[in-house]
Amino acid sequence: MNPHPNPAAPQRIAARVSIVGEDTPVARALPHRQRRMIGAWCFLDHAGPVQFRPGQGLHVGAHPHIGLQTFTWLIEGAVTHRDSLGHEQVIYPGQVNLMTAGRGIAHTEDSVQDGARLHAAQLWIALPDAERQREPAFQNYPELPVIDQGGWRVTVLAGSLLGRSSPATVYTPLVGLDLASQGAADVTLPLEPGFEYGAMVLRGSASVGGEAITTGELLYFAPGRAELRLQGDAEAQILLLGGQPFGQPVLLWWNFVGRTQDDMAGALADWQASPNQGGRFGTVRPGSTAGVLTPPVLEKLKVPSAS
Repeated sequence: MNPHPNPAAPQRIAARVSIVGEDTPVARALPHRQRRMIGAWCFLDHAGPVQFRPGQGLHVGAHPHIGLQTFTWLIEGAVTHRDSLGHEQVIYPGQVNLMTAGRGIAHTEDSVQDGARLHAAQLWIALPDAERQREPAFQNYPELPVIDQGGWRVTVLAGSLLGRSSPATVYTPLVGLDLASQGAADVTLPLEPGFEYGAMVLRGSASVGGEAITTGELLYFAPGRAELRLQGDAEAQILLLGGQPFGQPVLLWWNFVGRTQDDMAGALADWQASPNQGGRFGTVRPGSTAGVLTPPVLEKLKVPSAS
């Protein structure tokens, strides 16, 4: 039984759309002034779908991370990940790349072939205090659990659903699901009432929790729901994220997730002292065609309230 029979209406958030690189459209739904996090999920970029022009592609030069996990869900295309631990891994559609930054790591991302298509969700997961100084790590997950329910093909990206669990290693209670349909589809999924949730349409349009939603929008559902109905009349794809409220404020600046101004200043100083030249962040395995990224100027950051 739902302990909150009349849960609050969902919050509708419009993603900020921009062009990254030459011609990659990216819709950023998190962080947002209306909602900074959903559980430990603290960053959500929906990249594409885009057909790159001849000679163009995704090329992101060497850059550092601290205090988070980068979580890449690839829908179309092929991208090569290279990092300062020595990994070189091509990610293909239907796979997840999970990089745990911990105390510090650097990496690059490049289209395998220029002039190809790209469609992906790029997410960050904030690490809790007990884990954010851990040793960095990287893992590719080529096979994920898939559940067919009510016309939806549900891929369990992180966490668990209906007795199926993702192999992805995470450090806080959360879930990530991709739901794809080729036509009419209707399913009611069980939720963890203690979790907050967010739904974003990646293709087409759908109804989530009785609310119509299309691409470029995120629906946020506060804790208290025991189930959620997802309906569609045509081809559609939805990303559903959930997690236990993080309960502590985090700072997010450039490619860093921390707690204090000193966290950011220290990481910035370490990168500037040896950008992709050893030191705290190491040296990324060579192969990218992009140059080392230059950070913006670090100004005084305001510590947000927990959400």
